[in-house]
Amino acid sequence: MERAADDEGHEGLGARERDILALERRGFPGPGAKERAIREELDLSPVRYYQLLNALLDDPRALAHDPVTVNRLRRVREARRADR
Repeated sequence: MERAADDEGHEGLGARERDILALERRGFPGPGAKERAIREELDLSPVRYYQLLNALLDDPRALAHDPVTVNRLRRVREARRADR
């Protein structure tokens, strides 16, 4: 279900970025399942995936595209930073 980058709500957000957010919306059944999906579906290493995801959380286009997921992940990130 590919959409053009200029569809309403996607101003400049690329297909890879939308795919990353879509993967984050999904639930995974057990350990390793998410990492396997990252490799198989996005053709990324988990390390690179999390680098891209972290940058995406600070992108206002991502917030406009999927505010629920982005805000949830921002809260998780801030909680982890506070624990350090």
